[in-house]
Amino acid sequence: MRIRKLVIPALAIFMLAGCSQVHMGSSRSKTAATGSAAGGYSENVNPQLERCAEPLGTLAVNEDRTANWYSWLGRYGIQSTVPLLRLLSQQSNCFVVVERGAGLKSLQRERELQRSGELRKHSNFGKGQLVAADYTVTPTLIFSAHDTQGVGGTLGGLFGSVGALIGSNLKFSDAQSMLTLVDNRSGVQVAAAEGSADSMDIGGLMSMFETGLGIGTGVSAYSKTPEGKVIAASMTDAFNNLVRAVKHYQPQKATGPHGLGTGGKLKVN
Repeated sequence: MRIRKLVIPALAIFMLAGCSQVHMGSSRSKTAATGSAAGGYSENVNPQLERCAEPLGTLAVNEDRTANWYSWLGRYGIQSTVPLLRLLSQQSNCFVVVERGAGLKSLQRERELQRSGELRKHSNFGKGQLVAADYTVTPTLIFSAHDTQGVGGTLGGLFGSVGALIGSNLKFSDAQSMLTLVDNRSGVQVAAAEGSADSMDIGGLMSMFETGLGIGTGVSAYSKTPEGKVIAASMTDAFNNLVRAVKHYQPQKATGPHGLGTGGKLKVN
C-alpha cells in the first residue's frame, strides 16, 4: 500500500507532464497522407505512395456532400477528403491538380475585381487563363466499423479479469474506400479502385492503469488511434490501387457502329 501511494502520484505527474508537451511534426499525429508537394517536387512523402514518371493529365476532385457517408466524417474528426486526395495526387506526380472546390470562388472573385477596374492595370486576370480538368476523381467511403474482429470477449475468456479489462477497450477500426476516375470530355469512367485499412486501438492498456491504479478518467483518450487515420489510410490505399491500374490503362473498344454511345451489343427489339 505504501508503494502504491508513492507510485500513483508519480505516475500521474509523469503522464500529465507528457500530455502538456507540444511536438511540431509529431509522427503520432500523422496519417498515411503526409509530407508536402510543390509542382513536381515533393518532400517527406509516404514511401508506400505510388508515383508516376510524368503526369497523366489534369485532375479535379469531386466530393458528393449529399451522400450518406459524408455525414459520417464529422464523427471521425474529418471535414473533407478533398485536401487528402489533392495532396496524394500532386505528390504522386500522376496528375496536375486544378481547383474546382471552394477555392474556385476566390478565383472568380479576383476576376470580378478585374472587371470592376479595382485591380492594377497589368494584373492579367482576363479570360482564357484557367486550365481545364481532364479528369475528375470521386471518393466514396463504403464501410467503417468498430470491434469488427470481436477480440474483446476472446481475451476475457483466455486471461480472466485482466484479459476482460483490456479486451473491453480493445477495438479494431476498419475502413473501405472507393475512387472512380472519369474522363471529363466524354463522361466515360476510365478507372475505379478500392482501398482498405484497419488499426488496432489499444486504449484498454491505459484503461487498465486507470482502473487498477485509481488514476482519473480521460487519460486513455491520448493513447487511442483516431478512426480518421484509418479512413485516410484506406483512401491512400485506394489511390495507390487506382494509380497501379491507370499505369496499365487500355481503352475499352467501341461497340457501336460509329463509336461509343451509338448503340451497344445488347439489342432491344
